[in-house]
Amino acid sequence: MRVLISFAALFLSVILQQLSSGAVGPLDALSGLSLGFSTQSVGLLGSAHFVGFFIGCWCAPRILGSVGHSRAYAAFTATGAIGLMAHMLVVDPLAWALMRVATGMCIAGCYTVIEAWLNAKVTNQTRGRTMGIYRLVDLGGSMSAQLLIGVLAPASYVSYNLLAIFCCAALIPLTLTTITPPKTPKAPRLRPKLALTRSPLAAAAVIVAGLTGAAFRMVGPIYGQEVGLRADQIGLFLAAFVLGGAFAQYPAGWLADKYDRRWVLIGLSAASVLSSAVTVLTAGMGTSGVMLAAGLFGATTFPIFSVASAHAHDFADDSERVELSAALMFFFAIGAIASPLVASALIDAVGPQSLFWFLALGHCVLIVFGLIRMRARDTNTDRTPYIYTPRTSFTIGRLLKRRR
Repeated sequence: MRVLISFAALFLSVILQQLSSGAVGPLDALSGLSLGFSTQSVGLLGSAHFVGFFIGCWCAPRILGSVGHSRAYAAFTATGAIGLMAHMLVVDPLAWALMRVATGMCIAGCYTVIEAWLNAKVTNQTRGRTMGIYRLVDLGGSMSAQLLIGVLAPASYVSYNLLAIFCCAALIPLTLTTITPPKTPKAPRLRPKLALTRSPLAAAAVIVAGLTGAAFRMVGPIYGQEVGLRADQIGLFLAAFVLGGAFAQYPAGWLADKYDRRWVLIGLSAASVLSSAVTVLTAGMGTSGVMLAAGLFGATTFPIFSVASAHAHDFADDSERVELSAALMFFFAIGAIASPLVASALIDAVGPQSLFWFLALGHCVLIVFGLIRMRARDTNTDRTPYIYTPRTSFTIGRLLKRRR
């Protein structure tokens, strides 16, 4: 309870940021369609978000070092609020894409500040409890953001202004907290080659995880509308995906700690292919079938990033862990930037079911690559414990502090 109270301001800021940034993706998709944007233009908005996310992850530690935690947080929050409020001033796909770059930078920058602040204040005794609460807050905020879609009218000043209010409100708890800001952490070097040398399979798996999560969250509303879901049901559809992924974390972690993690990754990808097929087959079976399929899809795909991260850390030493986490986030961003554009183009050309055939293809490639890598070398029996890893910033590795 003391941990919760001492970090209450930071956790409240996380919730408010999630309510803002987590809802803007589906709202943009529905708004774009109602305004006559092409399916590919809507996909561009999703890709632009992750371009901004990558830029934010890259520059946030440097801005943090220049102006400090509170000012950096204020600057990134203002960037996100401007991006949100400008939506209905200029109704154009390319202009909206630039605005989504701004909101992507906001979420990456704000999470970098919060995680740096948390890391400086936790001890080895409180780290586990703090991270547990942090994950629950992050997932809870993400799920609530999806449910907001049911009450936000597409292409409305009020809807975007409400999200901007949440974004601005996230400033209040952090700027008024009595916790002394910590010393500025050293920015991790971005060395993508580190992930490739430690585990090529992990690098491939996080690319597929980025491809899957970004396509579903950013293009999923188009799929939902195509199969007949109302706006409020699309919010539930996206929330079911997050909920399924949350429930799968414990069993996935148990399997990843007990068995060869390469087999766990291959098994999760095989289950993802199956769940993709189930989602396509249940598209015409009513709302309940679509919701259950989304939950199953989340359960099979959500843990892949964390299992891949644990597998990569099995081959790293303690001095490499922060930079390895940043390198894995880099590969996740690559998949996330590319997939909304590709998925939206496929939906436009072939139909809504092509979204899940595209994702299934990505997991089939991962299965084949995993089997090839199993022939290349043995796994490391001296393993780090499985940790659910949020995809929030390049500095998340500081909080996780993996040890064998």
